[in-house]
Amino acid sequence: MPYLIALFGLVIGAYFWVQRARMAAEATQELAGVAQDVIAAAKRFGFRRKLNLHPVESLEDPDVAIAGAGVAFLELGGLPTAEQQDKLIASLQSHLGQSHGKAEEAAILGRWLVAESGGALLGLERLTRRLYKMRGAQSFQPLMTVLKDVAAAGRDGTVSARQREALEEIARLYRVS
Repeated sequence: MPYLIALFGLVIGAYFWVQRARMAAEATQELAGVAQDVIAAAKRFGFRRKLNLHPVESLEDPDVAIAGAGVAFLELGGLPTAEQQDKLIASLQSHLGQSHGKAEEAAILGRWLVAESGGALLGLERLTRRLYKMRGAQSFQPLMTVLKDVAAAGRDGTVSARQREALEEIARLYRVS
């Protein structure tokens, strides 16, 4: 009888370790898939990271900067829901004239740029500064229409305190009173 109990314990232990190995393999595949998505989006927009420069400073496409700013602004309001992310994609489509696939890829690349910047607040600041350097004051209107749609998609349709501070910073950058 003790041998059967020991054998049963070994079988259960082996099953437990096999399941852990499978879950680790799935997690690895998921991370590789995310990296593949970022790489594909970067290739689509012609993004090339330059040495000794922050990735945001290497950005040449204003639509990606607006998409990244939208992602950062959305994250400033809390953890974004799938519905809020879908509304961001729809806003990028309608205001920037992008296809659904291109808007999704711009948001993916924008999310990566926000992460590389150290968070939503710093990412929004860097991306709006880069956008201003690329297009000047003419980039203000498309940026604000996307941010307005993102704010409307918020939890209760209002902006959070952090989002309000970010809007004030954007207004200072664009010299809007």
